[in-house]
This record gives sequence, C-alpha cells and structure tokens, in this order.
Amino acid sequence: MTTSWYLLWQLARRFRKGRQRNQFISFISASSTIGIALGCMVFITGFSVMNGFEKVLQERFLSLIPHVEFTAVQQQLRDPDRIIEQSLAHPNVVSARAVIRTQAMVQQGTQFTGIQVNGIDVEQPQAIKEYMDDATWKKLVATPNGVVLGVKLAQQLKLSVGDQFITLVARNSDFREPQRIRLQLAGTFEFGGQVDHQLAYVTLATARNMVGLSDGVTAIELTLNDIMAAQQVAVSIGQQVADYIYLDHWMRAQGHLYQDIQLVRLVMYLVLVLVLAVACFNIISTLVMTVQEKQRHIGILRTIGLRARHIMLVFVLQGLQNGVVGILIGCLAGVLLTWGLPDLMGLIQWLSGEPLLTSDVYFIEQIPVQLQWRDVIIVAAVAFVLSFAATLYPAWRAGRIEIVEAIND
Repeated sequence: MTTSWYLLWQLARRFRKGRQRNQFISFISASSTIGIALGCMVFITGFSVMNGFEKVLQERFLSLIPHVEFTAVQQQLRDPDRIIEQSLAHPNVVSARAVIRTQAMVQQGTQFTGIQVNGIDVEQPQAIKEYMDDATWKKLVATPNGVVLGVKLAQQLKLSVGDQFITLVARNSDFREPQRIRLQLAGTFEFGGQVDHQLAYVTLATARNMVGLSDGVTAIELTLNDIMAAQQVAVSIGQQVADYIYLDHWMRAQGHLYQDIQLVRLVMYLVLVLVLAVACFNIISTLVMTVQEKQRHIGILRTIGLRARHIMLVFVLQGLQNGVVGILIGCLAGVLLTWGLPDLMGLIQWLSGEPLLTSDVYFIEQIPVQLQWRDVIIVAAVAFVLSFAATLYPAWRAGRIEIVEAIND
C-alpha cells in the first residue's frame, strides 16, 4: 500500500482536532503551543537587545577608545611618523593618529580631582568632535591652553566656559616635581557614562606644554576595520617598530564589556534550550494521552493496511503541528516586539518618570535593539528540533500497539 504524506498529514490533523473533545488534553496541547510561542518571542527579543548593546559598544563606546595603541616607554616616541606609516600599511588599519596622554590633578583650593588629559591633533578627524558643538571645537583650537572637559566633570568642578583653573602634572615617573599649568575651559562634551567624569581634551601644543616636550608625541593610536583582531594587529605592527614601546589594545582595558555580553548570550542560549524543552514536555504528555485514547482508531488503521511506521509518522506530524504553530506565532511576535521595544521602553520611562538607564553609569539612555534574522532562524530551529524530539517516544509507543489488543480494548 502506498501511503502519501498528504494522507498522513490529514490523519494527524484529524487526531489533533479530535482531541478537542477531551478538554484536559486540549488544555495541555494549548499549553505546549503557548509555551513554545512565548519562549521564541522572549528569546528573539533578548538576543536583539544583546545585539544592540554589542553594536553600541563597537560603534559608539570604542569610537573614543583606541583599538590599538603604541605608547613610548621613555618620554616620547623617537619616530612617530615612521610608526604611522608602518601602521597604515597594515590592511586592517583604518587610521593612525599621534596623541599625548597624561594624568593630571585639578586643584581648587584644597581639593584635588584626577583627570586623564588627551592631547589630540585638531588637524585630523577626531571622534570626540561628534559629542561637542562646533563653537566648542573652534574655541578649543583658538584658545591658548584651552581644554574641553566632560560635562559631568565640569559640573563637579563647578566650572563655566572661560574659567581658568590650575592643573598639576608630573613630568617624570616619580611624581616628585609636579608642574603647575593654568588651563582655560573652552567648553564641554557629553558622551555619557564615566567618560564624562574623567576625560579632558587639549591640543597637541597644549599637551606638549603640560608634559614638557618641545615636539613629538607619546603615543600612536590606531582605528581598525576588525576590532576583534586588535591583539593580532598590535603584535604584528609592534614587531616592526624600532622604538621601545608598550603594546596595548582595547580588549585589555575594556574587553570585559564585550566578554560580559558574550557570556550573557551564551547563558541565554542555554536557557533557551531549557525553556523550550520544558514547553515541549507538554507535547509528550499530549501525544501519550492521545495514543492511549486513540488505540481503537490505531487498530482500525492498521487493519486497513497502515504500517507501524506510518502510525509513527502520524503522531510525529501531530506533535509537529503544535510546535510549528507555536514557532510561527512566537517568531512573529518576537519580531514585532523587537521593532516596537524602543517605543515601549520610552512609554514605560515616561510613565515611571525615571530613566531606565542612568547616563551617569551607562553611555546610553535607551535600551538598544538590533534584530538579526540569524537569531530568529536559530530560535526557530532549536524549537523545531526539540518539538520533533518530543514526538519520538509517543510515536514509538503508537507504532508498537498490536492490532488485536487495540481493537479489543
């Protein structure tokens, strides 16, 4: 007897509709479908939030953090132009810039506040420029000993644009003879998080005056195409540099942020499997009870020529119908929830009157989301595989039912 898949599918549908007469079985079946749908929806949304944080980390936060940095062991680099030339020759390097970094203390009466001063080349594109207005940038360029502070740092120091203040800078490693440098506030920038509490930007000329250099720089920072290859690029270029330098890259100082995101993603994958597995247990319960209830029907189907493997396929298809319906509903709901999550979070923030993410701690004020269809496919595939696995034992039991026992039951 040749049995078509269409016939088996129709039999599975009849069995699935027939169970509606038993309200208990119907309830358990609906629970499995709802559980799979909720699991798919929640995890698609969760993965999209993880993708959003990872994108913000790469495109926003790391715009101010050098991907790779070569810092002079001694007071300054002997041939920074040569290092820049060697760096730009690497295919993964987008740009290379000369910088001067130093630590300083701001003195206000008897109070001292530590800051990190970055001397930048204003003739080259700088990421920090995006977080200040044009007037502030022009004033930084035009003001002798001008400095731009993070907005929170300026508020902490109670400084206004045009105010002058004293900084103490160590020009040697033992910090015994700090130099007093008077700086003038040219403006502020607002990036978010701890950056606004710690960083200050000056021109290279001002930075040289602070650290006691007539010319030259103390470091070269690189921007890469592939930020995950930062360590390999640092080692590759560093081996060609004749200067005595320290090799540094973003993953050493800030890599824990990326690792935290990946760890949460891994935990979510594990929880995804467990949650969907629990939802699929209801499929097993539904099919086991259906097999018990439909024994006479199974016996009749066997007598008219349906083989054991066909009976097994009927119950596999019946269980997959529950799983597929839940997957389709869950994936659609997950995509829609992801697209509407920023507006939903904005509504919650408006109703509560409190920001969901505090700008003093985080460098963003809204929960970022980025939907990737790869995640949708992964969630749907995991749910489908678990749904299929849940049908195997009940289908195997149905295939082992003897014809005589089934009819006489």
